[in-house]
Formats: sequence, structure tokens, C-alpha cells
Amino acid sequence: MTYEYAVVPAPKKGLKARGVKSTEDRFAYALQTIMNEYGAEGWEYVRTDTLPSEERSGLTGRTTVFQNMMVFRKPLAAAAPDAEPKPAALLAPPEPTPPTSPAAPDVAPAPPAVPTPAPDHMMKVDGAADQGRTEPPLKSD
Repeated sequence: MTYEYAVVPAPKKGLKARGVKSTEDRFAYALQTIMNEYGAEGWEYVRTDTLPSEERSGLTGRTTVFQNMMVFRKPLAAAAPDAEPKPAALLAPPEPTPPTSPAAPDVAPAPPAVPTPAPDHMMKVDGAADQGRTEPPLKSD
């Protein structure tokens, strides 16, 4: 079965609600709210992962912080749930292609490929005095 995944940041603090008083209960309520919102849309909770993320610190510094991410999944709409693939022998053979009619207009031939320039058209370096410069020498009149 093929799934579609949604990854959302886990809450960093709890939600206030009537009857929810302690810090732990508020945090659990915040998690429950997110899980119920995604569950109502057909998403199944899979797990919560802690992943590293590199962030800027000051002008040139970098530091690694860890983000908590909640992972949800749901089956793709194109895939039927619990459907087993059919063996190739049971599949219908492909339909034959219809013959082309003689009155069909001729297809124009593809344009010729652009030729690659020969080495004599490329820029040349004149001696060691140029020290690797690739500009062509100036022509004097």
C-alpha cells in the first residue's frame, strides 16, 4: 500500500482549556488537539521524531538545534485499500493500434542537429605570456 505523509512540528507548549490545569495536562491536550485534527481528515498518527536542524548563530556561526516533528500518514486515493496486485497473466492484453490511413499528411523531418564547432573555431591561448588567459588576441588594422 502506498501512503502520503504529513510532518508537522510538535507543540512546544501546552494549550489552555477548561479543567486542564497542570503543565503536563496542557501539553498532553495540545498533542491531543493536533492528533484529533489530523485524524478527522483521515490521517493516521505514526510517530514523533527528534531531528537535527542547522541554524545560523550570529553573523557567521552555525549551531545545531533539535526539532520535534509529528509524522502522520494516510493511504493515497489512487491506491485501493488492501488491494492485491494482479498477476500479469490475468491482465487484459493491450488493444492493437489502428492502422494509419494513407491520406494522412506526411510528417516533416526533424531539423538537423546543431553541429559542434571544430577545434579551430575555439579560443586559443598564445604562449606562456598570457598566463592562462583565454581571450582571443586583438587584431590590429
